Amino acid sequence: MTVTDKLLRVYRVDRKIEGLQSRLRGAERFLGQQTTQIDSLTKRSALLESQIRQLKASQAEAEGEATQHDEHIAELRERMNSANTNKEYKALLAEVNTFKEKKAELDSSALEMLEKTEKLEAELAPIGEQSDETHKVKSIAETERAQRADEIRDQLESLKAERAELAGDVPASALSTYADLVDRLEEDAMAAIEIADRKRHEFHCGACMLLVPVAALSSLLSHGGITQCPSCGCILFLEENDREKMMSKK
Repeated sequence: MTVTDKLLRVYRVDRKIEGLQSRLRGAERFLGQQTTQIDSLTKRSALLESQIRQLKASQAEAEGEATQHDEHIAELRERMNSANTNKEYKALLAEVNTFKEKKAELDSSALEMLEKTEKLEAELAPIGEQSDETHKVKSIAETERAQRADEIRDQLESLKAERAELAGDVPASALSTYADLVDRLEEDAMAAIEIADRKRHEFHCGACMLLVPVAALSSLLSHGGITQCPSCGCILFLEENDREKMMSKK
């Protein structure tokens, strides 16, 4: 058995492991999405509640000042009723009008803050419902994630043990080259040579689909070392049927 054949066995077990793990990652990704959404809703809720508290405090302060102005205006009017001179009366009247203007500004400001508060409260109300619903979905996602992990645990452990055994039969240098390619190309670390036209010597890399030189194919057939695609760098191999065709005298 050539080095390429030994690597191919490792590669095919790795594909099975990846297939199992991808199912688990899908469940974990869905769970993560629910967690992220809950965090977002929690932050949004906290922000709105803080803004509502600030608005209510400012509104209460404005209303309190307006009430004080009302009281002061009432006092000024009592003094106007007992004014001794027209000049004193007009001075008190001017002061009353000044406090009326200030009170009107405070009333307007308090009303504006009340409207903002009501708007924020309307925005806050459905967030609680959304959060409750998302917590339910998250609970389902946690259950599904646990089920996926349970479903693949035994099979995954078996494949990992098989992988370790097969990898132990591969030369260290070849295994290192393969590992580097997996990091860079993932599932395209190895690819079959596709025979487009044998008579015209047209062969393609199964990963990048570019032409593979005849010399590369000859190298793969003639020695047991690794043959890489000149274009993408993946490790090339021949499927058994194609190998028999290429090795036949015909």
